Amino acid sequence: MGNIEEKDTESLEGSLQGYKENIPPVNKGMLTWERELIFHGRTQRGEEVDYDAQFQWGCSPTETLLMSVAGCLGIDVVSFLQKMRAVVTKFRIDYSGERNLTPPQYYRSMEMVIHISGENITPKKLDRAISLSQEKYCSVYHSLRKDIDVKVSYVIE
Repeated sequence: MGNIEEKDTESLEGSLQGYKENIPPVNKGMLTWERELIFHGRTQRGEEVDYDAQFQWGCSPTETLLMSVAGCLGIDVVSFLQKMRAVVTKFRIDYSGERNLTPPQYYRSMEMVIHISGENITPKKLDRAISLSQEKYCSVYHSLRKDIDVKVSYVIE
């Protein structure tokens, strides 16, 4: 079985056809001021999110940034595991981020815990999928400050 795992993980980089090759080279959208410090964002595909500095009518931009890092990691990890012949039946990432207390209040660190269930899921496969995402493929992660510390762990249930 070790040979199958090695062969599967080695062929991952050569088989990134699909969602990774269909990424638009430019993303566009619009952000509209509604009232007070409330803004409405809309992507080029029509997806919407509300931002609110007072946390009454929407989320903060930093909340969605943190969720975007988790979303990018999640998409990569599930995709890579499927290519490694793992069957994922449940997947959740619990995430948190610690921010600098003075401006600029960027994230100093992030922690993500993957909870995953399924068949043929091994620590070796998860470590490889997480590594590929963080080192090469997660565009959100690579768009962040270089001094941010993002830690990822997992629980196989």
